Amino acid sequence: MGFQPARGDPTIKTILVPATGSDTDDAVFMSALAVARAFDAHIDFLHVRVDAAAMAATMASDGSGAMITGLVDRMEQEADQREEKAKQLFQRFCAREGLPISEAPGQPGPSAQWVRQIGDEPYRVAEYGRTADLLVIGRPAGGEGASFDTIEAALLESGRPVLIPPAVPFAHLPETIVIAWKAAPEAARAVTAAMPLLSTAKQILILTVAEKPGLSDEAAARLATNLGRHGLQVSPRHLPPDASGAADTLLAAAANEAALVVMGAYGHSRLREWIFGGFTQHVLRGAEVPVLMMH
Repeated sequence: MGFQPARGDPTIKTILVPATGSDTDDAVFMSALAVARAFDAHIDFLHVRVDAAAMAATMASDGSGAMITGLVDRMEQEADQREEKAKQLFQRFCAREGLPISEAPGQPGPSAQWVRQIGDEPYRVAEYGRTADLLVIGRPAGGEGASFDTIEAALLESGRPVLIPPAVPFAHLPETIVIAWKAAPEAARAVTAAMPLLSTAKQILILTVAEKPGLSDEAAARLATNLGRHGLQVSPRHLPPDASGAADTLLAAAANEAALVVMGAYGHSRLREWIFGGFTQHVLRGAEVPVLMMH
């Protein structure tokens, strides 16, 4: 039996996961289910079908009507195939894992629901994510799965924490959680959002990475004290960055602990740099550990 939070403790009851119709979906579903089982949570599997008509209306402005009609037909066929595959993956996953499909709240144990929308995936994921407790979105792999734009929209526009699992799913919540601490509001919000997961951990490490100790280390010590008042086992640690930089230092430390990383997503322009810059290679494509982020 998974962790059972006491009444009034922080918890997770609704999880949103995109159902993209790609071969990477199953691993993302498994990680979402690991969280759902820990908290008896409901998972909404959201499939967003491309709006071929809207795209055609935009493209038709150049007057190439016949060519646009043919393109729309192909887009609709591809959308049909993608939606059918996504729903089959969802149904097989629920059957294999014994996950009941239900829209009604209140039943014991985790449950699932298929949700279908038409339109722009980043917009729809952010829109639906605002009413969930947690979003679970897999890293893009070889052009499959959710896009970078979808992850960015979820982080910037949902107002909710986003869990990005590794390529190899986790069957149970990690026993160790690393808080990548920086003395900034985004990091504070990430810690608050992660409290349900922190409450399940056996060990929590607060890591700061900088050339020399500073304000973040002082705040990390206070954070450790405050989390300790919640009955959590916490210890702060300062790590000097190695030659490869702070990101590699942090991810290497987390990988050594087989830990979940909790961190803030800092600002719009800086987040765009993160999404498309060097850190993407480590976190979105190459990190061996799950990462929970909050803007």
